[in-house]
Amino acid sequence: MKKIVLILLISFVCASFTVFNHYPIDGYERTGIKRLKRLEMIKSGEIKDGTLLPAGAYKGYMDIQLNLISKKSDSIGTFFQKNENFQNVISGLFKGLDRSYSLAILDISDPDNLRYASRNETLGYQPGSVGKLAVLIALFNELQKIYPDDFEKRLDVLRNRSVKAGLWGLTDEHTVPIFNIETKKLVKRQVIASDVFTVFEWADHMMSVSNNGAASIVWREALLMSVFGKDYATLTQEAADAYFKNTPKAEITNLANDVVNLPLRKIGIGPDEWRLGSFFTRGSNNYVGSKGGSIGSPLGLMKFLVQLEQGNVVDEASSLEMKRLMYMTDRRIRYAQAPILK
Repeated sequence: MKKIVLILLISFVCASFTVFNHYPIDGYERTGIKRLKRLEMIKSGEIKDGTLLPAGAYKGYMDIQLNLISKKSDSIGTFFQKNENFQNVISGLFKGLDRSYSLAILDISDPDNLRYASRNETLGYQPGSVGKLAVLIALFNELQKIYPDDFEKRLDVLRNRSVKAGLWGLTDEHTVPIFNIETKKLVKRQVIASDVFTVFEWADHMMSVSNNGAASIVWREALLMSVFGKDYATLTQEAADAYFKNTPKAEITNLANDVVNLPLRKIGIGPDEWRLGSFFTRGSNNYVGSKGGSIGSPLGLMKFLVQLEQGNVVDEASSLEMKRLMYMTDRRIRYAQAPILK
C-alpha cells in the first residue's frame, strides 16, 4: 500500500481525547529519557503492563527520518503552490462552516509531486501549546551557537546536564511521568519546585505531555545558554540564580523574547505568522515579563514543518532530533482524532 505522508495543521478544531503513542521506543540509550526505558521493558516483557502499544509505537530511533532532504535547497515558497483538485476536495470539507476554521495541508507522499491546499491559512490565533515548538527551536538554536561543529557535544549537554525546576515549573495541571528504573515504578504527578531532570527530559515533558512548567524551564535554559555560552555546561545553580537576581527584568525579558523569536525570523516566519511573547507559567513572572503578545497561524507552522523536513531548521542534525522529540508523544489533548493516526 502506498505510504501516505501528510503535514497537517488544523487550527481550533478541538476534540479532547487521550491516545497513547510512544516514539521512538529504543531512544533511552541515546537520550537518557527514563520513560522510554519503561517502554522497552514493557516491550521485552520485563514489566507486565496492560498498556497496549499501537503498531507505530514500535518505531525505532533510526526509523524517524526527514522526508524532504531531496528538496533541501528549494525555497519555501515553491511548496505552497495550490493543487487545484486537492484544493477543491479540502474546500468541500468546510462548505458552509464558520470562517474561523483554518488549515494548511501539504501531501508529501511523493516529494516530486507535492500537493498543497489551504483555508484561511494566514489568520492568527492564540497559539497555545503549539508555541512550545518555538521553545524547542530556541533550545537547539542556542546549542548550535555554542557547539557549531559538534552535534555530539550538544547531545551531551542535553543528556548530562540536570537542572532544577524552581518556581519556573509552577504551576501546571499537566502531570509528568517519573519512572524509577531500579524499582520499575511509574508515578505521574504535577511538577514541584524541587524536581530535577536532565534538559532532555524537561524537553520531553514539554513535548510529550505538553507540560507548561517544562516549557518554561526549557525556555529558561535556552536563555541561560545565550548568556553563558560554553560555560553553560558547568553553570552552577548559584550562578544561574545570581543572574536572574542581579539582571534588570526588562533586560531579561528582551533577551528571552529574542532567544525564542529570532530563530523563527531566520527561517522566514514573520512576526504576524508566529511569535511567542510570554512564558507558560505564573512562576516565571518573578523573573521575566511579557513582550509583544503571542500569535500563531497555519501558514507560520507550515513554514516550520516544511523546513524541518528539509533539514533547514537550525541544521539537518537538529531538525532530525527535533522531529524525534515531536514523535516521542505520550498523550495529546485538544487535537482532532482520526483512526488513521493510530
